[in-house]
Amino acid sequence: MGSYHFFHILFLSWVFLISKTHELQTTQSLILLQIRKHLEYPIQLTNWENFYGDFCNFPANLHVTIKCEDNSITELKIMGDKLPKVSLFHGLAIQNQTLSESFSIDSLVVTLTRLTTLKALSLISLGIWGQLPDKIHRLNSLEVLDMSSNFIFGSVPNGISRLQKLQTLTLDGNFFNESVPDWFDSLSNLTILSLKNNTLKGHFPSSVSKLTTITDVILSHNELSGKLPDLTTLTNLHLLDLRENHLDSQLPSLPKGVTTVLLSNNSFSGNIPEQFGQLDQLHHLDVSSNTLSGTPPSSLFVLPNITYLNLASNMLSGSLPDSIKCGNKLGFVDISSNRFTGRLPSCLDTVSSNKRVVKFTGNCLLVGHGNSQESDCKEGSVIKNPYWGKALWVLIVVICSAIFLTLFAILLLICRKRHRTRETVTLQHTAPKVSVDRAPVEIASDARIASETSELGTQVSASCRVFTMEDLAEATGNFDRSAFMGEGSIGKLYKGRLENGGYVTIRSLSLFKRCSKRNLKVRLDLISKLRHPHLVSFLGYCIDDGGVEDSTSSRIFLVYEYVSNGNFRALLSENGPERVLKWSDRLAILIGVAKAVHFLHSGVIPASSSNRLKTNNILLDGYRIAKLSDYGMSVITGELELEVYAKGDGPKSWRLKKLADDVYDFGFILLEALVGPVVSGKGEAFLLNEMYAAQVQTTTDLDLKSDGASQC
Repeated sequence: MGSYHFFHILFLSWVFLISKTHELQTTQSLILLQIRKHLEYPIQLTNWENFYGDFCNFPANLHVTIKCEDNSITELKIMGDKLPKVSLFHGLAIQNQTLSESFSIDSLVVTLTRLTTLKALSLISLGIWGQLPDKIHRLNSLEVLDMSSNFIFGSVPNGISRLQKLQTLTLDGNFFNESVPDWFDSLSNLTILSLKNNTLKGHFPSSVSKLTTITDVILSHNELSGKLPDLTTLTNLHLLDLRENHLDSQLPSLPKGVTTVLLSNNSFSGNIPEQFGQLDQLHHLDVSSNTLSGTPPSSLFVLPNITYLNLASNMLSGSLPDSIKCGNKLGFVDISSNRFTGRLPSCLDTVSSNKRVVKFTGNCLLVGHGNSQESDCKEGSVIKNPYWGKALWVLIVVICSAIFLTLFAILLLICRKRHRTRETVTLQHTAPKVSVDRAPVEIASDARIASETSELGTQVSASCRVFTMEDLAEATGNFDRSAFMGEGSIGKLYKGRLENGGYVTIRSLSLFKRCSKRNLKVRLDLISKLRHPHLVSFLGYCIDDGGVEDSTSSRIFLVYEYVSNGNFRALLSENGPERVLKWSDRLAILIGVAKAVHFLHSGVIPASSSNRLKTNNILLDGYRIAKLSDYGMSVITGELELEVYAKGDGPKSWRLKKLADDVYDFGFILLEALVGPVVSGKGEAFLLNEMYAAQVQTTTDLDLKSDGASQC
């Protein structure tokens, strides 16, 4: 009897396990089909459509791989054919390039996180677009994450730092455009870090130097700047690829086990460290197109494993000892476009040996056994870098253009100042008198203005979002100090992140004049309808008045889109030739601002004036598209300005403030774009006085010449 019960229990357990395994397998199959739906049925997954078997036994191919352990999916690899070679991607769907507008990267990640046993995830060239959500950390078993060649932008989510088992992180060929995160030391098992071909900014993450497990660091083709830390602690490092960045200072010390070092097209200076000549495992070294100087260590050429050595397009000088004995494996050497003198060492002389490829033009070197001198060396002078000639011509063109436009801006400012002294300006409050039933803003009905408005790509929104204080507190971590961005021209600025993952800028300001909430909402609704590609979008607001309808003080929070690339003034103030804003970029920014001002003046009724046009109010997005901020603020703060006058600052100060003219201010923006921020000098009054004095002197000289001519 006992034996019967034993076999009965064993049978039931077996049935239970079989059904449980079948249920698990069915669930994961449904998840895979849901992933296929999220990816909008790529052609690579066509075979899934009529597949009713076990996906763990699905035959692997070049594009799709599924691996399982214990009937659970542990590896999922899908490779599509949507390559992100699009120069005009601005964070929105592009037909036939990205997935459709209805695609949600957030929903895709949520579905993926249901594969709790997933260890390796590769979703490559599938047209995925959007900002990678933080909830990616729910894949806590993940060891390999590869989402290369997609259209993912924004920042690398902090949630990845919680993937403790992660060994390989590859996000190449996307559009990440924030700063490189500095939490990589929390990934104690990370061996491969590859973020190349993005537009990541900031310094090289110092946390990488604490990762003793790391073997490959690939951050090439980004916009990193600053200096590199000491990397000798990375005892397992084999590959260091930092090409095509803006890194400067001297070359760092490297670990002895490194095999490939690619540092070309940066701004490294100083000598090549002697320590490089002790890297016995080094196979491939490329430090070309920097500003390195001095004489390279002779031991570089003799390294036992070196096969490729590129020192071209630097400022290296001196003579290379003829006694240099090149390593047996050295097959390619490029020392061209430097300042080397003397005789080319015999081991690099391709005339007498075809053993290796050697490039040495653009120096002052003697070649062969005779006394013939390299043709690039004339009259014993060292050949100059070929890029200097082009740079000189560009500089001449920029200077000539700057002089011409400076004169134009000066004349414009003088005319405006003289015009102001002749006439009295009648001021009109920009806030319209609106009935409850009538919309505060209407699109210009005149055919000409409507046509121009449509050409500018103008958009008008129906309404804006009303946020609660809880929404804003959650977005800013209860207005944490880390979210504080500083003081703007009006109020304090905070960076926040909404529940949908989008970043916003929140402006906090106070109004101390009695103002009804209804009147304030009308003003805010007016601002929300000013939409243009070159205006920072106003998304919504929150009025904190303590619940009192007619409060004598109100705190207002204005929510705008977050523009990530700083302001125009900061770029104009940058020092160093590699950071100088190109004239073509400056011109594109100025044209964008002019379009925005034209829209504010003629694209809506009533026109918006006194828009606080300043270079630090011109923000730039990740693609350096200009967006004007602080526009229309006189609509909200008009009562503040009247209050200043009523408190006795004098009619002159109030009048000067209210007479701020957008065209006049735009003239100053032109001038700053040409000669740098004028406020860093002696200020606007000094500049105007100098211009007026120059005009008077010019007029006097012309009058004297005219008198002299008439006397003759």
